[in-house]
Amino acid sequence: MESRSSEAANVIRFPGARSSASPRRDQRSLMDAVYAAGSLPIPAEDRATKVMATRLTIFGFVVIDEIQADGTARRLRPSEAIHASTARPWRISKPTSRYMVDDSLPASDRDLFAVQHA
Repeated sequence: MESRSSEAANVIRFPGARSSASPRRDQRSLMDAVYAAGSLPIPAEDRATKVMATRLTIFGFVVIDEIQADGTARRLRPSEAIHASTARPWRISKPTSRYMVDDSLPASDRDLFAVQHA
């Protein structure tokens, strides 16, 4: 019995609450941060966050704008975002509509949204 009480005494609890997940640590947290804020800037050199954002844009959860040298934004297609360049910063935002594939989508990207039969 004495060994049980000594084992419990060896446990050290760190003060304070646990920190919440960083918005840049996983896809779900990143998407939640974008939806809460409306848009989120990504620095040019943050390749890990850009890769997560690319995955989310392929499924239509977010859209990606690349910020040009003159300050204008250029919307990236999923096929462009896959290359995740560290040359320019990005802004990721909520899509304005849900999962719409129309004729404006380039033919090279249409296979990303094609129905896959089992």
